[in-house]
Amino acid sequence: MTTVTEVLAYLKENGYTVDFNLKENCLVCHGNTLEIRPEDFVVDKSYRFEGPSDPGDSAVVYAISSRKHDLKGVLVNGYGISSDPLTDQMVSALATKPENQESPGDTTALDTELAAVDLREQIDQLKLGDKWVNGDRDTKVLFKSDSLRIIMIGLHENAELKKHTAPGIITVQVLEGGITFSTETESINLENGQMLSLPAHIPHSVTAREESVFLLTICISS
Repeated sequence: MTTVTEVLAYLKENGYTVDFNLKENCLVCHGNTLEIRPEDFVVDKSYRFEGPSDPGDSAVVYAISSRKHDLKGVLVNGYGISSDPLTDQMVSALATKPENQESPGDTTALDTELAAVDLREQIDQLKLGDKWVNGDRDTKVLFKSDSLRIIMIGLHENAELKKHTAPGIITVQVLEGGITFSTETESINLENGQMLSLPAHIPHSVTAREESVFLLTICISS
């Protein structure tokens, strides 16, 4: 995606349907009837576009979500020649929020006593990542401890994880699409809602028959 229009269309397809504007220190939408404070929203992803002749003349598209208000939408902010001072102040405040610093490969939950993850939300965030948008795959670590890893993996159609091994017993659960899981002796087609398990150290590969997302769980013996 190389233009603002293309990014906005992509985000809309992924549920970011609300147009946000700025009013002092909050976002406004729905004809300025709803105000959303900074503590009530997060920036899931941002895309920067520089002007053709002056890098200072650029725009940034922000994909924003609010759990409190159950909204997902976009904010387009200009810098340089097209900049509005108030907008820059708001963007600066957004940039300092810890949530904005998370990348698609970051760990969502560490070795905690109780960790809950919204899988639908994680899939949406994965598909906003640069690796997914501009490449054929992306990954997101959902849980990590000394003995357990849970990793979300997204593959575009025909993308392949080449033959490799895992240090522990694994399970693979398809959340979207369909994949082919192959060992040196057999291949299994998995569809949405299906899963398999495999002992440690057995060579295997994965191919996406269509755009797919699956969970890989690795249990590592001490």
